[in-house]
Amino acid sequence: MGDHFKVDTDQLGRFVESLQQSLKDLDDARSALSHVRADQIGTARLDEACDTFQEKWKYGSEQLSEMIGAISEGVKANKLSYEALEENLAQALDKMGATAAANAGGAN
Repeated sequence: MGDHFKVDTDQLGRFVESLQQSLKDLDDARSALSHVRADQIGTARLDEACDTFQEKWKYGSEQLSEMIGAISEGVKANKLSYEALEENLAQALDKMGATAAANAGGAN
């Protein structure tokens, strides 16, 4: 069964870093756009379209940031769980090996 299920915790860590970088990039883009005012663009119709986009972009990017943050926290929690599982399993196997060695030594 172990041959079919493998978790690369280093890869999970890189995925968390990638998600966190995407949050930073999204925040940077939102900040850059927040300084652009519609009255700097041109015609009244274009200004209105830019204002509408700005409102939708702000709402959408905030929602996306929340989702990415939640995914990042979930992946991070899974990574920590897998690492704890590996550590506990290694300790249990070491203990079993020591017990078996002690029992084998006493049998002679």
